[in-house]
Amino acid sequence: MSLIKKYLPAALALYCAVIFLSSIPFKFGNAEETQVIFGKLNDWAASFGADGIFAQTGLFSQYVIGSAEVLASLMLLLGILPRFTRVQGFGALLGLAVMTGAIFFHTMTPLGIDPNNDGGGLFYAACGVWISCLLLVWIRRSFLKDGLMKIGCALFGEPHIHVQSVKADETVEPTA
Repeated sequence: MSLIKKYLPAALALYCAVIFLSSIPFKFGNAEETQVIFGKLNDWAASFGADGIFAQTGLFSQYVIGSAEVLASLMLLLGILPRFTRVQGFGALLGLAVMTGAIFFHTMTPLGIDPNNDGGGLFYAACGVWISCLLLVWIRRSFLKDGLMKIGCALFGEPHIHVQSVKADETVEPTA
């Protein structure tokens, strides 16, 4: 069991990073397959007035999604090193967010599970990465909790909890 605990996070991180990084040449290289996917999504979004959101300069363009995948991969891979284990959970959270979007758009829009006639390989890879990222989030949950608490304190300050100490023989008068 200790071997699984030791090596499972690294194996999951490598799997996710390989999937993410293998898609980068398609996204950043303006491949036809990528144009088909983001074109279908943009056409779908245009049908309810959000034209351009998936276009090349849109909020959810192939470049934005690809950049998020690169960042997630870097954090996942960096987290394999013992000194940087704490960043792996954040890479998994980012990967989980990206893959949640991918799975949603493959299943809930006209894009479908097999937009490029590859037998659904892209969709099934997204599902595998989603599960792997979810497992990593669970494995690294204590690092995530600590990190999110530090971010919260940096943004909003230390929480102020006022505790009134009471000696055993004293009573405390409630204040209105």
